[in-house]
Amino acid sequence: MIKFLNRSDAMKVVTYSHARNALKSVLDDVVRDADVTIISRRDAEGDAVVMSLDHYNSLVETLHLLSTPANAEALARAIRQDQAGEAQPRTLLDADGG
Repeated sequence: MIKFLNRSDAMKVVTYSHARNALKSVLDDVVRDADVTIISRRDAEGDAVVMSLDHYNSLVETLHLLSTPANAEALARAIRQDQAGEAQPRTLLDADGG
């Protein structure tokens, strides 16, 4: 259910030198496109990933929602129902319960 990204996926990769010289542009791109950018480092231990705070928070929330098997199954069931056209509209309550 969770897909881990790697360099073979269609994602933007920039060199460390480019990221350093164009940091504002790199950050603007990840925020605007809600995507991630890999910063490749030729002589370092590993590469790094840059993403917007909104994207990061979304990933953390998704991991939290999928962290228990029962919740993960309930979400998968809801997705299957939606894809089968069986989803039912619901009314959301306000924070005060009304």
